[in-house]
Amino acid sequence: MRTHVVSLALCAAVVAGAARLASAEQSKPQAASSRPTLDQDLAAIAEFNRQYLKAINDEDIATLSSLTTEDHIMIASGRAPLVGKAANDAANGRVFKQFDIDETWTPVETVVSGDVAYQRGTFTVAATPKAGGNTTRTSGHFLRIYRRQADGSWRMTRDMFNSEQPPAKN
Repeated sequence: MRTHVVSLALCAAVVAGAARLASAEQSKPQAASSRPTLDQDLAAIAEFNRQYLKAINDEDIATLSSLTTEDHIMIASGRAPLVGKAANDAANGRVFKQFDIDETWTPVETVVSGDVAYQRGTFTVAATPKAGGNTTRTSGHFLRIYRRQADGSWRMTRDMFNSEQPPAKN
């Protein structure tokens, strides 16, 4: 009798564990069977980049913000990381208040692995002071991490870049 009770308890635990696992699988961003193809993911990330870059050049903070995750972190050489969507939005607002931006990107590599993707490439930025003055041009390299959302869309979660120009001498 004791062995039978232990066996029933063990079966109940296995069934409960399987139910929890099945429930967790259903709450994942997308089931593997409904996942887009790699070509579809690459096209979606390219479209994301088009929207993000347009928002930068249009000084559209609302769109930039909508394309990042709440835990977005931007890391730039020579500066402390900007942690969180609010910090990034505030920094973008300060830049857009002072400069007209003309930015371009050239992705070199994009890798998708499940619900995470990364992309590296090069960029150029021309920043013209709104108060007048000379345009500053810089170019460099970037590495970005994207996360697939529950609706299948991609959002930027990490953004790191550096400049090819040597640091200014004090």
